[in-house]
Amino acid sequence: MSVGRLIETDSDVSEGAAWLAARDPALARALAQAGPLPLRRRPDGFAALFHAIVGQQVSTASASAIWSRLEAGRMITPNAVHAAGEDGLRAAGLSRQKIAYALALAEAGIDFHALRRAPDRDVIATLTAVKGIGVWTAEIYAMFALGRADVFAPGDLALQEAARVIFDLGERPKEKALRAMALGWSPWRAVAARLFFTYYRVIKGREGTR
Repeated sequence: MSVGRLIETDSDVSEGAAWLAARDPALARALAQAGPLPLRRRPDGFAALFHAIVGQQVSTASASAIWSRLEAGRMITPNAVHAAGEDGLRAAGLSRQKIAYALALAEAGIDFHALRRAPDRDVIATLTAVKGIGVWTAEIYAMFALGRADVFAPGDLALQEAARVIFDLGERPKEKALRAMALGWSPWRAVAARLFFTYYRVIKGREGTR
């Protein structure tokens, strides 16, 4: 099974956006309001997943502060996390639960280079086998660290709320329903995700919130 199309440049995002706009008038209207969509690529590897764990269920400011301490202490590699141990990770601001997740990730021995060549399904399966990494984190990693063009993260509340507004739904779609809806945006589901994330910021701005 091949990896499929990758999103590596702004032109890839633009191509996907044009395809979505031509396919669905509601998406075309949302794109007109959202403007050019961001590339949102980030480096892959251990640090990217560790960063995602740090950011779980805390404010952006808190996550940024903790990550800065981890970077300053050079604790963003598997060996460094091992060496820091529970005490070092706790001193950086990680909770007991996240310390367990960080150590599990450090011990998982994931071959990040091999993931670049693995099919989407295998990427998700490999990552979710690690304690503390759920489907949402794995899908976000596949989209933005690996550049997979046909991955979506329907468990994300921002994506659910954007879908509610874009399609004028009576209520926010649940994960299962949004995953089914997203099938219609294949093979550019990751561009649809970029649209929804961007559109969510637009509608939150209308409400006078960040």
